Amino acid sequence: MTSTAPFGARLDDVVVRFGASRRMLANGTLVKDEAGTALDGASVEIRPGTITGVLGRNGAGKTTMLSLLAAFTRPTSGTVVVGPEGAQEDPWENSWITSGTQLVRESGDLMTDEKVSASLTYYADMRPEWSAETAERLLDLFEVDVRKKPSALSRGKRSAIGATLGLAARAPLTIFDEVYLGMDAPTRYAFYDELLADYAAHPRTILLSSHLVEEVERLFEDVIVIDSGRVLLAEPADEMRARGFSLTGSKDAVERLVAGRRVLHRQQLGTTVQVTLEGSLADDELAAARTAGVEVGAVPVQDLFVRLTDPRGVAS
Repeated sequence: MTSTAPFGARLDDVVVRFGASRRMLANGTLVKDEAGTALDGASVEIRPGTITGVLGRNGAGKTTMLSLLAAFTRPTSGTVVVGPEGAQEDPWENSWITSGTQLVRESGDLMTDEKVSASLTYYADMRPEWSAETAERLLDLFEVDVRKKPSALSRGKRSAIGATLGLAARAPLTIFDEVYLGMDAPTRYAFYDELLADYAAHPRTILLSSHLVEEVERLFEDVIVIDSGRVLLAEPADEMRARGFSLTGSKDAVERLVAGRRVLHRQQLGTTVQVTLEGSLADDELAAARTAGVEVGAVPVQDLFVRLTDPRGVAS
C-alpha cells in the first residue's frame, strides 16, 4: 500500500492563454497570430481515490488541464490545488506535490539519448512509491528491451514504457494522457487489466485521457468532459450514463415519445427511426414505449460524449 493518501485536485475559474506569435508565410509576409486560449474559466473538482476519465475533442483543453495538475504549466488566472484531502496546495514549484504526481504522455518523456534503463533509474529516484518489481514485470510483459535507446524502439514499445512508468511510480496522482497511442489492441487491453489490478492493490487517484472511449469507459468511476476550454460536466460515470437513452421504432411511435425532450441525435432508415434523447423515461413512459413496439436502449459514454460536444449542436 502507498504511504501517502491519494491526491485530489481542484481548479477554480482557471484561464490559460498562450501568447501571440509571429510567423512568415511562403511569400515572405510576416503575420501575427493572436493569443490563443486553451482553458476559459474551467472549474472542476477531482475526487481522490478514483479512476476519472478526462474526455474532450482535439483542442478542447484537456491536455492543458492535465499539465496544470502536474505543474508543467501555470494558469494565466484562477487557482489550481493538488494534494490529499485537507492538505491541497498549489503544485507549481512544489516539490512535495510534484514528487507525488506522475504525468505520462504519449512520448513517455524518456531520455532519448540514453538507454531505457537510465530513464527507469531516473524515475525510481524521483518517485518515493516506485515499485521496481512492477516495472520489471510489466516491461517483460510488454517485451521491452531496456538495453536499447527509445529511438531504436517502435512507437508502441515507447508507449508501453510510458504505461509502465505510470503504474510502477504508484504516485498518489497518476495521469495518463493518451498513453495508449501506438499500442496494438492486445497491448492496450493488457495495460487496462494491469491498471485495474494495481489500482485495486495500491489505491491512488488516476486520470485517464483517451479518445478510445469505448475501450476504456468500463474503467471510469468519474467522468470529466471538457469542451471549448470549459468543463461541460464532471460527475460519476453512472450518472453520465443515465443522462441519455435511445428509442428505436416506427417514426410515428417514436415521435410521440420524443415530444418535449432534447434530441441529441436522430437517424432514419426507411420507416424506422432511432433517436438519442437526454434524460430518462418514467415508468409509465417506459410501459407506453413497450406497448407501442419501441425499443428503449442505454447509451454508451462514448456516444453521449460525442453528442454533447458536437459543434453542430443537437438534432432538431
